[in-house]
Amino acid sequence: MGNDAATEVLDPQACWELLRIVSVGRLAVWLGDRPDIFPVNYAVDHGSVVFRTGAGTKLQAALGDYPVAMEADGVDPDTGVAWSVVLRGKAVPLKNIDDVVSSFSIPLFPWEAGQKDHFVRIPADSVSGRRFTVTPPLTWWTPYSGTKPARGE
Repeated sequence: MGNDAATEVLDPQACWELLRIVSVGRLAVWLGDRPDIFPVNYAVDHGSVVFRTGAGTKLQAALGDYPVAMEADGVDPDTGVAWSVVLRGKAVPLKNIDDVVSSFSIPLFPWEAGQKDHFVRIPADSVSGRRFTVTPPLTWWTPYSGTKPARGE
């Protein structure tokens, strides 16, 4: 790709390969009357992603009436090539004992301590991704000389 500014649309196989090289993504859900987003540690498993969580808002929203989206991304600091992948699907709890037992072999390593005994699978209805070269900041950023930050910044 070199310095080519073009964005590469990734095929599903490339998306899955990239999803396997990182373990943290962002889970986008519909919560009541608004969208929300949560970081999740996940693992790829047979055309889906699996994450574990404790009881609470994230679990309730993920298993609600609406499909979810999960996004993961990365950048190679040596080449400046970045990527982003989005997976969409209807999250389902792993309740069948065989599914739960087999999920223990999935390498899931939550960052936050606490009881995380709920396993959730997101079978992919769709997966899409992009790969691109990061633009050097000086080509698009211009300083705001004399401008004060807005309140709360």
